Amino acid sequence: MVLDTFSETSLLSISRKDGTDRSFQILIETIETSGGEKGFESLSTIAGGRLKKFNPQEDVEVSMEGYAVEVGTDDGATGLGFYDLIHSADTSQPLSIPVDRIRDEFRLVIMATDNPDQTSASAVTTSTDKAMRWTFQNGHFSNAEASFSDKVWKFTITFKCPPFNKSGTANVTYESTDGTADKVLPALGEYAT
Repeated sequence: MVLDTFSETSLLSISRKDGTDRSFQILIETIETSGGEKGFESLSTIAGGRLKKFNPQEDVEVSMEGYAVEVGTDDGATGLGFYDLIHSADTSQPLSIPVDRIRDEFRLVIMATDNPDQTSASAVTTSTDKAMRWTFQNGHFSNAEASFSDKVWKFTITFKCPPFNKSGTANVTYESTDGTADKVLPALGEYAT
């Protein structure tokens, strides 16, 4: 099959550090990434020339819009709500998630693939499948806004991460495979400390 674009479906997995990898694609309608700009400024010299001054790379931000009928996820491999991404999780029904000062770290993984049987964004791809994967780790969910303006409860969720950790190792990775036999995206390991 000749593939011109990835469209219609994608996979999205979220994992709290030392927690369970959960799939959220059934709740999400849109995803948008921004930030990470590697900008620079030019400084004019008295000779009329310009010198480049590089700025530190900006933080990366992922904004998602989606729908939920729970405030969080009590258990299982499928995400059910969003407030426990910002505050401490409750794992028993009925769910109660009070605001707190805890800031857990998360990994967010997005995958686009031509394989409708792929079940997880962080799993290994199948040989001959085309796929792209975006991995953002050591970040935090910074906001979950609820709106009923369209007469349906819709949430806007924001995730942010710095491009590098304190030792300069990348927190953001972009991957793809062109479907060549035996050229697969590997499974991501457990997101642990």
